[in-house]
Amino acid sequence: MAAFDYRQAEEIRDAFARHGCRYLFIGKSGAILLGFPDTTQDADLFVEKSPRNGESLVAALREIGFAIDAEQGMQIRSGKDFVQLKNGPFDLDLVFAPDGIERFEDAWSRRVVVEGFPVCHIDDIIASKVATNRQKDRESLPRLQSFRLYLRRQGRG
Repeated sequence: MAAFDYRQAEEIRDAFARHGCRYLFIGKSGAILLGFPDTTQDADLFVEKSPRNGESLVAALREIGFAIDAEQGMQIRSGKDFVQLKNGPFDLDLVFAPDGIERFEDAWSRRVVVEGFPVCHIDDIIASKVATNRQKDRESLPRLQSFRLYLRRQGRG
């Protein structure tokens, strides 16, 4: 699968807006939208866990071109902690309970909106990477922390 790109982010933003989905870009895809100079293979979304949002997500994902089967639909509607989608035009991870972030509402209140994209604050992206503690996340942390300092110096963090 090709690397995550701006066009994919636009597809998500536009379809999710039409369906009233509540979500935030998180992980490297979120950091990239904030201006972090890196690549990632998929989009990561922190999505609000609620029945209404679950229904909206399923409809929006199907509109984009994801082949959501009955089991995936149930997982999304019920807010399973992590749902990985590889059955659409690009890879997408839906995270209902990211490590390092207690509540969606807290992250929502700290969000940054970049060209209409709701993005987790860089502090939340870093907190999630620290809490996950995967090798690939530990390797990217120094660069993300340097990027946070850059954002702060620019008055954007």
